[in-house]
Amino acid sequence: MWIITVHSKNNIKMFEFHTEKEAKETFKKIKGYKILTEVVYC
Repeated sequence: MWIITVHSKNNIKMFEFHTEKEAKETFKKIKGYKILTEVVYC
């Protein structure tokens, strides 16, 4: 699972994706301070 966390002045938004490709395409389109994270479950 991939998560994009977007920080703005008053908000934090998180978007969840199932594939890396999907997450990276969206990551390029989002403006502002953002973090792309891969979540690995054992």
